[in-house]
Amino acid sequence: MRVLLVSLLHLLSVQLMGQNLPNIVYILADDMGIGDVSSYNPESKIFTENIDWLAQNGLKFTDAHTSSSVCTPTRYGILTGRYNWRSKLKSGVLSGYSAPLIEMDRMTVGHLMQSQGYHTGFVGKWHLGWEWSFKEEAEELNHLDNRFEVDYNEPIKKGPRAEGFDFSYGFSGSLDMPPYVYVRNDTITAAPNRITRNVDDKGFWREGETGADFDHVQVLPHLTEEAVQYIRKQTSSDNPFFLYYALPAPHTPILPITGFMGQSNTNLYGDFMLQVDDVVGQLIQALRETGELENTILIFTSDNGCSPRASFPELERVGHHPSYIYRGHKADIYEGGHRVPFLVHWPKMIKKGRVSDRLVCTTDLMHTLAELTGATLPPDVGEDSFSFLGVLTGESGMPIRESIVHHSIEGRFAIRRDNWKLVLWPGSGGWSEPRTNEGLEGLPSYQLFDLGKDPGERDNQMHQYTSIVDTLKNEMMQLIKKGRSTVGPDQQNDGDVPWEQVRWAF
Repeated sequence: MRVLLVSLLHLLSVQLMGQNLPNIVYILADDMGIGDVSSYNPESKIFTENIDWLAQNGLKFTDAHTSSSVCTPTRYGILTGRYNWRSKLKSGVLSGYSAPLIEMDRMTVGHLMQSQGYHTGFVGKWHLGWEWSFKEEAEELNHLDNRFEVDYNEPIKKGPRAEGFDFSYGFSGSLDMPPYVYVRNDTITAAPNRITRNVDDKGFWREGETGADFDHVQVLPHLTEEAVQYIRKQTSSDNPFFLYYALPAPHTPILPITGFMGQSNTNLYGDFMLQVDDVVGQLIQALRETGELENTILIFTSDNGCSPRASFPELERVGHHPSYIYRGHKADIYEGGHRVPFLVHWPKMIKKGRVSDRLVCTTDLMHTLAELTGATLPPDVGEDSFSFLGVLTGESGMPIRESIVHHSIEGRFAIRRDNWKLVLWPGSGGWSEPRTNEGLEGLPSYQLFDLGKDPGERDNQMHQYTSIVDTLKNEMMQLIKKGRSTVGPDQQNDGDVPWEQVRWAF
């Protein structure tokens, strides 16, 4: 086991500041914009009462970001504490058939928490690849439209259980990527008995084999019940637990159940957002009923910004903007692609209604939990993870994050320090304009924005502040070369070094 390959200092007791170590519940929404949460967007037409409750009774980060503006890379960063572009995946996402992305000898947050005496559980959308038993030689596994023959009688390998989770229940890719089967602790719960496809733009999912117990509309309620049951079961144990619940929503297929249809007075996406909000409420209630709410750190965030599949024109007609005041959306290097809600509820340590403008990234979970539990991480673990525990407790802790690297679906880079953000590309690097060859023609090579004065990223100041451009370019080069952004010995990036995506390197 890879955990045996690392050295951790364990706590001599199970107490933190005189209290038992808290449970951790990490809820990750899928394709949800910062403007979809009403506590972040005063003009929101979607009232997210349960997510807002976390803000009212906990800590709201206003400058939180995912490490990527799309699914797979962000999930890699959450579990490894490492920027996704240091892995072999330099752009795009995995499919439902893809091989594991997390390196065989790499420690994950799951391994960390296991080593510190936690029971660890994963529920939901994995989307980091695992090994299926293919009936024939399979190539181009990452191509989203390819389908492969799988022997569903064989257990999967190198999935969540291998990555540090004692219990796991979920499916392989996004809810619009086959195969559509549930896997419980490495075993398929029901083999496919049909091929399904929905070609409606919002209800879209790709054609593929579907398990006898798999109903796309009921996936979110079903997974939530699994998460609730996990909480109820683990509260009878003497050990604390860590639950990573990766929602498949409000990502496509946008399929709210009947009770939420029409309730948002926006469109189906808005209705689905209300269902996501209800999921948060169900987990809060489960923690409350089991008496664990006071001693649980509950974190809610999203893996990237809202997808255009939500139908921005429809939402705009009713005055709702999923990215709020920010430019762009899912897949983009602009703020709407990676600036996300990030809320933490921990009654024993966090006073109600706190707000922090501290810069935080989803890679920061690793070192935060290490500091929380008293673990010392090896130098090749969590290379881009900074603890924000001191922000939660109001005390000084490990070194804080002073800069951050953003990454788009095309593999384009941006680097941020203070209010200055340098985009190392002329356009969005994603799905919004400018993105085509024609749209990029004649544009400056870089974009420099002062987010303090220009959060909408409309005023490119690269020509006015050339010294800042040079400083940020040099920092980006050093971060790539060193293989880390935290203090420690240099590390190796995996695969080809992404120089080709950084225009200034030539």
